[in-house]
Amino acid sequence: MAELLRALAGKPTCCSLRHLAFLLVTLVLVLFGGSALGPRPLDPGPSAHAGKRHAEAQPPRGCTVLFFRMLYPQPTVLTSSRKDVLVLTPWLAPIVWEGTFNIDILNEQFRLQNVTVGLTVFAIKKYVVFLKLFLETAEQHFMVGHRVHYYVFTDRPADVPSVALGEGRRLVVLEVPGAARWQDVSMRRMQMISDFCERRFQREVDFLICADADMRFRDHVGVEILSPLFGTLHPGFYRATRQAFSYERRPQSQAYIPWDQGDFYYMGALFGGSVAEVQRLTKSCHQAMMADRANGIEAVWHDESHLNRYLLDHKPTKVLSPEYLWDEQLLGRPAVMRKLRFVAVPKNHQQIRN
Repeated sequence: MAELLRALAGKPTCCSLRHLAFLLVTLVLVLFGGSALGPRPLDPGPSAHAGKRHAEAQPPRGCTVLFFRMLYPQPTVLTSSRKDVLVLTPWLAPIVWEGTFNIDILNEQFRLQNVTVGLTVFAIKKYVVFLKLFLETAEQHFMVGHRVHYYVFTDRPADVPSVALGEGRRLVVLEVPGAARWQDVSMRRMQMISDFCERRFQREVDFLICADADMRFRDHVGVEILSPLFGTLHPGFYRATRQAFSYERRPQSQAYIPWDQGDFYYMGALFGGSVAEVQRLTKSCHQAMMADRANGIEAVWHDESHLNRYLLDHKPTKVLSPEYLWDEQLLGRPAVMRKLRFVAVPKNHQQIRN
């Protein structure tokens, strides 16, 4: 620009004024841009401004936004969370005890995943009397703050009690035929759960928990149990050696486990995982029981024996401690049990008969 001014200054006077005016106009255009001289856009009005402000407030696509700061004690690498119990299996699956997890962190993780949890319970014939306590205590302690579908399998749908449910929780009654023996009810549930996993559970829930009806929730049972596949340590065998486990020991059975094999003894009253994994487990157990029946044999502890065979071959990704399955009437309250979460209901046999 200085060179241009010097060049103009050396030209004849008659043209200098004309060129000087042209130069000033050029300077204005260069310094302020054509937009300053162009027409102003029409004011779009307050609603458009509000929309613009809203759009500017949104995070860029693909960005992660944290809406809170969670404060909690720092984990200490050199200090075990529990020194009195085993907290990790040899295949690196956590064993869940009180003191081994922070439920606030876990709740937030599963809320971000937007999970829905299904809970199946079989109330066939006389066992319908346990439903009211089971459901009422589940509302107090089971997956509080998360969406839950209760699936009640029963041959007496009219006897299913009405229980007040919290927001995001629903009760689904599935009518199924009864059976002459409790053993048949126990074994047939594997087939029914497998069938319903394919028919509806896979479309309605993310995780499926399978529990016995003659139990009640006594303390918190939440998302800390959720995993692709979990089993629960039997309260009567958590201290025992594998030789003392009541596995099926006859080689003729599909549930057979030799004396020198076995990790833990799992109870059939509480197991679960993702819908896909539960379907694989229940389908495999049902097929094994059908093979046994064809060979004229019935495993010593029915579906529980087949569950133990399956979990030996397909290691669970999480193991629940006996806190999650306890009978205080029979076993008392050892110091190692800091909480009793899911417990057996004392049986009133007169009530059951009525």
